[in-house]
Amino acid sequence: MQTGPMQTEISSVPGSPERPNEDWAAVAVPASGQGGTLVVLDGVTPPIDDDGCVHSVPWFTARLGGALTELSGSRPDLPLTGVLAEAIRRTADAHRDTCDLSHVRTPQATVVLARWGALEVDYLVLADSVLLLRSPDGAVRAVVDDRLDRLPPGSLASHAIADATVRNKEGGFYTAAADPSVAELAVTGSVPAAEVRALVAMTDGATRWTEVFRRGDWADCFDVVAKEGPRGLIARVRELEASPSYTYRWKRHDDATVVHVGLRQP
Repeated sequence: MQTGPMQTEISSVPGSPERPNEDWAAVAVPASGQGGTLVVLDGVTPPIDDDGCVHSVPWFTARLGGALTELSGSRPDLPLTGVLAEAIRRTADAHRDTCDLSHVRTPQATVVLARWGALEVDYLVLADSVLLLRSPDGAVRAVVDDRLDRLPPGSLASHAIADATVRNKEGGFYTAAADPSVAELAVTGSVPAAEVRALVAMTDGATRWTEVFRRGDWADCFDVVAKEGPRGLIARVRELEASPSYTYRWKRHDDATVVHVGLRQP
């Protein structure tokens, strides 16, 4: 898909054909063709069938993602933290009468949100999805929320411990669930548009290539996406996961989503 100088490519592959894909991604461009927005969500799979909600995780990510896309594109007056807060509020309102939104496992997601115009590229990252920014000289900057990585050893020994002690708790890590105030805890920033040539957003099912398998740094990862496309990176991850020597904590294969947006020609 191409609009003016912008080029985008999206690939999203479920971790298992037996389970629905809980990731969600979109790129939106206004009718003027100037600027745009990017949204990537990674829905959090509950460890057991008890999250206090009658809806599925894909139901949640679709509604949160739709609200984020609409608000980030139609409300340039709102900072991205305001966009996320309002999107969480809207999504919570859609099921607060039927579901227990205070449940620690209420449907939730990681968030990557970016919005660009003629002057600036704004970004927001919450939890362990990743945004990469490539400059015109080829340098790659990774925007990460590393609070999960900074937890004390052993604190994620089980999903139950993670839920009870560190999920959406001070000193732990945060996801977009039902509390709009979490938006203020996201990693945010802004860079001049002239300093960004392209962006890549990924859920952790795709970031494994760098973070788990250590096959290259973030610049190398960006190169794979630029040369082979989002599907190429995911295919590389799946090949590595298929190795008998691969040891994993929760899932051998996770939902994997990669979005590549080229803002201007190299």
